[in-house]
Amino acid sequence: MTAPLGITGSTGRLGGRVARILAADGVPQRLVVRDPSCAPTLPQSSVAQASYADSAAVRRALVGCDTALMVSGSESATRLEEHKTFVDAAAAAGVQHLVYISFYGAAPDATFTLARQHYATEEHIKASGMTWTILRDNLYLDYFSFFAGEDGVIRGPAGVGRAAAVAQDDIAASTVAVLREPAGHRDATYSLTGPEAITLAEATAVMSEHLGRQFSYHAETVEGAYRSRASYGAPDWQVDDWVSTYTAIAAGELAGVTDDVERLTGRPPVSLRDLLRQR
Repeated sequence: MTAPLGITGSTGRLGGRVARILAADGVPQRLVVRDPSCAPTLPQSSVAQASYADSAAVRRALVGCDTALMVSGSESATRLEEHKTFVDAAAAAGVQHLVYISFYGAAPDATFTLARQHYATEEHIKASGMTWTILRDNLYLDYFSFFAGEDGVIRGPAGVGRAAAVAQDDIAASTVAVLREPAGHRDATYSLTGPEAITLAEATAVMSEHLGRQFSYHAETVEGAYRSRASYGAPDWQVDDWVSTYTAIAAGELAGVTDDVERLTGRPPVSLRDLLRQR
């Protein structure tokens, strides 16, 4: 009997895409979710309950899975510790190969604060004894319209910086390619991008053309960005996360385009214009 793939994140947009593609191909899966009532009903799939912070539950959930997909956890003040707990539990459960959804340019000194957490998670995985594949995703093209306020304006200190943002469908297809043949991607890191690096002003022009409403970009100062978000009542780490998304763009840290999506999937990634045309 083929060992099931351990799949996290199946209740979300990205992990759900991966799980549905695998199910359509008849691949056995064990869907590891916090709330089983939210798990998708898919053929060749079982469901196991576990949160990343619950080491014992993760071990039980992943026993018998040679390969597992770790979609990065929800943003929180404790996310890095939860990631480390999950990694240690996966290794203890006997997982041999871990595929991790990281972030483009993950580094200890990355401008984007959460990219530093991703780097620390990557290093913990590399020290775990498991083999691994790391998929560093750029910003999601699918979410650009959600950056805008009700008035259609994206506000942030990105300046004229560019981001090689990538569609979630292309990330999912790349992830499935790795999960199908993990041995071929042992101890490899891929940076997943779209076909071009665009400014937020260019993105809003494309969105205006295809979404039936007007969008625009307003370049805030860093100080103005913090002031405009002060009323949200969010913790400091979260405001730093929001603002540094834009300052990372301004710093040019998200601008490099790669061919990794095409190398993994055999087809070029879609652009923002193509994505919006399709939808």
